[in-house]
Amino acid sequence: MQRIKYIIPFLIFIFVLNTGSAQQRKQSELQTKSSLAIRYYNAKDYEKAMPLLQEVYKLTRSTTYFRYYVTCLTELHRYAEAEEAIQNEIKKQKAARPEFYINWGYVLEEQGRADEAKEKYEDAIREIQPNRGSYLTVANAFMGYQKFDMARDTYLKGREQLPDQEFNYELARAYLYLRDYTNMMEEYLNLLKEDEKHLSRVQSSLSSAMRLDIDDGLRDQFRDQVLLRIQSDPDVLGYNRLFIWFLLQEKKFASALRQSIAIDRRTGEEAGQIAQLGDMALRNKQYAEAKKAYKYLMDKGIENSYFAQAFARNLHASYLEFVNETPDDSAAGEELAKQFNEGLEYLKYGPATLNLVREYAHLLTFYLNNTDTALKVLESGLKIPGLEPEQIGVLKTEMADIYVYANDPWEAMLIYSQVIDENKKSSLGDEVKLKKAKLGYYMGNFSWAKAQLDVLKASTSKLTANDAMELSMMIGNNLNLDTTAVPLTMFAKADLLFFQNRNDEAMVILDGLAETYPYHSLVDDILFRKAKLAMTVQDYALAAEYYEAILTDYSYDLLGDDALFNLAEIYNYHLDQKEKARDLYKQMLTAYPGSVYIEESRKLYRELREVYPDEKLDQKTKEELFMEGVKPDEFE
Repeated sequence: MQRIKYIIPFLIFIFVLNTGSAQQRKQSELQTKSSLAIRYYNAKDYEKAMPLLQEVYKLTRSTTYFRYYVTCLTELHRYAEAEEAIQNEIKKQKAARPEFYINWGYVLEEQGRADEAKEKYEDAIREIQPNRGSYLTVANAFMGYQKFDMARDTYLKGREQLPDQEFNYELARAYLYLRDYTNMMEEYLNLLKEDEKHLSRVQSSLSSAMRLDIDDGLRDQFRDQVLLRIQSDPDVLGYNRLFIWFLLQEKKFASALRQSIAIDRRTGEEAGQIAQLGDMALRNKQYAEAKKAYKYLMDKGIENSYFAQAFARNLHASYLEFVNETPDDSAAGEELAKQFNEGLEYLKYGPATLNLVREYAHLLTFYLNNTDTALKVLESGLKIPGLEPEQIGVLKTEMADIYVYANDPWEAMLIYSQVIDENKKSSLGDEVKLKKAKLGYYMGNFSWAKAQLDVLKASTSKLTANDAMELSMMIGNNLNLDTTAVPLTMFAKADLLFFQNRNDEAMVILDGLAETYPYHSLVDDILFRKAKLAMTVQDYALAAEYYEAILTDYSYDLLGDDALFNLAEIYNYHLDQKEKARDLYKQMLTAYPGSVYIEESRKLYRELREVYPDEKLDQKTKEELFMEGVKPDEFE
């Protein structure tokens, strides 16, 4: 008896273990079969997919697998077999399953029996149970067969039969596929009126829809209907917020800011949105609009929780505006330096203001020639307690750059080495190694610099690796061509002057080099440097000419992708030729697929294509891809 006491639990344990193991094997076998079936189905190998789908359906009773099974039979023209399978399933059901009538209608329609198919579709709608889930199931089944008009009718009946269910979002989706933008917008706007919590969902759906909007019909419809709603129902702020979102999609920051401020004056709750708007304008180099946003937040008073952030971001925006738009205006530079000084007195030196400290020092040195004050600013920054090694490294790197500017290369080399030793495991270490190698290049130590650059070509930072490779190849190519290094030495001197912001002196050297060595391999590099110099004085048309000259005569060379990307940037941000910029970003994707600029070019191309659609794209193909489940941002 004592032995039986222990044997019975043991046998139970073994039984449970074996049962569980058998279930796992069965589940694994099912997953394998379903995965293989779907693979064959997607490859349109219906002969192989069909028996597997039938077996998986019998095991799971999932109507999705049954629909795939019926599709296989239909594609193989085995219509009678498909109809028989459907009829058998209908007979088995205790309660009507409308989805099977939809499958039947599909089979009939594929045979050209349109009237009979319509009857089956109508039977499906009649058989819907009076609850939301049933209407959704049937409408989704219609959507699966791209019967968007029947899906619409299903939702409309649901709205009629279930007064508490509006089906706004679902109807909007059906209207989108039917390209009925007017009714689609009405449903989305009604959804917002019901509850503003749907805003992000509506924005996401509209964003996808607008990517498919070839002729701007949806954009125009959107603008008209939203403005009418704002006028007729001003208390629904969701309409205003949706309109602001739309303006931001079109990069109309001034209009978006006016709308946001108007709402904030009513609610006092838009500070976060206005801060984000300012940051977005700043990323798009719309400095004036960014500063207006920050200034508004500052004017709300020091008790505003966004005050300090807006104060700092406003300084940063002013710095970028000065550097990119008025770098030669010394009076503006002095005024900005005063703002930095006062700003840091208010904000205090701390980890949160390190970027401002660095920008202030850079402004003082490279634009106002005030290296002594700049070094003092950085020394104050280095005294901030509790800084991380990388934060210290950023300030020390700026300090070394200042010594390069002041023609004290040995002190700069020493500080660069310190930063590298203290940041061996961070990307900053590699960035500073590149600066140190460039300093060797400026000093004429070409072989040493090339050796350092060759090591950096394996950097984890793609940008650092790319810059290192370009400079290394430029040094190698030009050292091997001459018995002397005179042309390269002259070019390196010009590069140093360019780094020191002594642009006129750099241009004199480049002109002399081009005149003395008109057929030297440095010609495209000279054009590239001249383009950068033209950019600094905002002569964007001249810069574009230099870049176009590189693309015309030297597109095969090392600077081809740099010239193409910079040219696209000029047309995008400075010459206001968005369509041309769009085409150049697109050209980058095919001409230089391995370029470091490829991801940014793809992103900017897609952004511009949304606002300035490419008429050369095949509308029908895009719609077909959309119906097949391809995401709009994957269209190429």
